[in-house]
Amino acid sequence: MDIRVKFCGLTRPADVIAARDAQAAYVGFVHFAKSPRHVSVQTARALALEVPMGIAKVALVVNPDDATLDALTDEVPLDMIQLHGSESPERVAEVKARTGLPVMKALGVAGADDLLRIGAYSGVADQLLIDAKPPKDAELPGGNGVAFDWTMISGRKWFCPWMLAGGLTPGNAADAVRLTGAVQLDVSSGVESAQGVKDAGKMAAFSAALTGR
Repeated sequence: MDIRVKFCGLTRPADVIAARDAQAAYVGFVHFAKSPRHVSVQTARALALEVPMGIAKVALVVNPDDATLDALTDEVPLDMIQLHGSESPERVAEVKARTGLPVMKALGVAGADDLLRIGAYSGVADQLLIDAKPPKDAELPGGNGVAFDWTMISGRKWFCPWMLAGGLTPGNAADAVRLTGAVQLDVSSGVESAQGVKDAGKMAAFSAALTGR
């Protein structure tokens, strides 16, 4: 099975090279000031220009206002917007219309009740990111290195493509695919040597765990 990987939270040119070498399908740039992986619009542009053809460039934003969206799309050659806040389905539609880009909506899961709200987004978002719900005291909506009970979504299907995130590492990536049936994985903290610092060896190991090479 061909598993598509998104390496999120890249901050340095070396991270782009490592993602390329690890056969990434997507790379993500975080534009959220509270995140240790935050990059400015200017840095996101410089990094995006280094991304080879064939790898989708994704900007991760949290409850962005229109000015933030305009600044990103005016300056950064993006392929997708990732909404990682409390955006409503209506706001997802607005972002799609304003930016002219596909939108991925992240949704946190901790229990069965969280699964019920996913359907409201599957008809409007172009992709879903099924992530672990952040701990109550967490400052970040994602990238916390925690997983949820993957058996909760085993065999589930939605009306649009989806990606699994939350607590993924080279050591559990293959199990995550086996337990959920996911064909796309998003990893950030699980391939870092320190918070916000990507590790090329771990990125390569993550992809190798999915291909058996």
